[in-house]
Amino acid sequence: MTLYDAPIRFDKARPAAEALAREIAAEGFDVLLVRDVLGRFSLVVDDADRGEGAGDEQAERWRESFTARLGRYSGDRPLVLTSVTRLPKTLTASPRTLEVVAATGTAGAVRLLDNTVVGEEWSHVTTPSATDDSGAPRPRRTALYGFKGGVGRTTAASVLARRLADEGLIVLVVDLDLESPGVGPLLLGDGTLCTHGVVDHMVESALGNADDLKIVTRSGYNPRNRGELWIAPARGAGTEGVPNAYVDKLNRVYADTEGGRFAERLAATVRACEEAVERTDSGRLPDVVLLDSRAGIHDVAAVTISHLCDYALLFGADTDQTWSGYRDLFEAWAASGQAPAIRKKLRMVASMVPDSVHYSKDTHLESFRRNAHATFSVLYDSLAPDEVAGAPQGSWDLDDEAAPHSPIPILFEPGLIGMNVPNSPDWQERAFVEAAYRDFLTTAVPLIMAGPAGDCDTESEDDRT
Repeated sequence: MTLYDAPIRFDKARPAAEALAREIAAEGFDVLLVRDVLGRFSLVVDDADRGEGAGDEQAERWRESFTARLGRYSGDRPLVLTSVTRLPKTLTASPRTLEVVAATGTAGAVRLLDNTVVGEEWSHVTTPSATDDSGAPRPRRTALYGFKGGVGRTTAASVLARRLADEGLIVLVVDLDLESPGVGPLLLGDGTLCTHGVVDHMVESALGNADDLKIVTRSGYNPRNRGELWIAPARGAGTEGVPNAYVDKLNRVYADTEGGRFAERLAATVRACEEAVERTDSGRLPDVVLLDSRAGIHDVAAVTISHLCDYALLFGADTDQTWSGYRDLFEAWAASGQAPAIRKKLRMVASMVPDSVHYSKDTHLESFRRNAHATFSVLYDSLAPDEVAGAPQGSWDLDDEAAPHSPIPILFEPGLIGMNVPNSPDWQERAFVEAAYRDFLTTAVPLIMAGPAGDCDTESEDDRT
């Protein structure tokens, strides 16, 4: 029995493909690994500048080794030599490729082009451009995300939005939980919902038909200090007498169109919401934008966290489901080389923290911190190019209060469960609500205004388009 007699499964295919790609790169060739939607790999070896290219014996050795190592995860064309087959620049120089190994000395580089049906945007981390198209400063964006639903993310978004507006800021909340819209009713108060929403803009803009859509509305809440609170709902009120057809529109949101991929379309819609505030009687772009993201490993969340936001608050309860889910997500970032960039954007929020004589808040948060630190370790262990292995990492220590894994608590309050918000217009002023969110607001507001701890040294959103 040889080493490769056992079936190769999906989990082992990528490490095996990358190992051979590294060996070929060590011989002085640049290598592009291409994975198809079924998970199968092909090797593209750039030997066009090597005279007659790779020798027949050398190429056959690579091909035999690749197919033996990968089994059924070897593609229909396991090896492509650029000296033999001319490939389009859209493949060989695609901005979607990820660098696995940088070229050093006489050794070549290894890159990965991963073709997926969904979820590709998790593997690319960028920061939004600091200015808009006119050169004016862009609003600061914060995403609120939870791997699992039901952790109070949307309620926290509404509490946070009102506090930021009370600080005298112009605040826009964009509901990106498209399959389960909810932040609008929490913030609307006695305001009037706009006719259209985020989903309408994505559908209409794909046809160049988005002019004059009413996609933002002012909350009925009157902030202190001349602040403003605006809402861009996922679902607008619609037109009286006309079916909203929300489900039919939602089914068309995620398509790539001639005008752009889904990620670009969602980014354009968020920018349109910001600009819509400026066109109102406000006359200004928002100071702060809160993006209420969909839960789970979903394309909306991928684009929101990886590309659209400056900062991301990650919500979770101290459960095995929470840590297992975040571990899968963090491992994907680490595997694609994005750990040094993404960890600068993140901060954990401990939701539904109990505080009773039977189980104290401190005990719960101590457990949460340990589990969060263990989960984040895969992001902490991946070094940026300017970092040295074994050097003190500062904010990665277990007890560092400013570290990404350090939990911002929201206390569990039974009164919030089942509360009918439209029938409780003053719900956020209630003492039990203020007590539950006190620590959260005290910590989150300065973080949002200060931005991530360091600039992400990645390409901007505009650089990718």
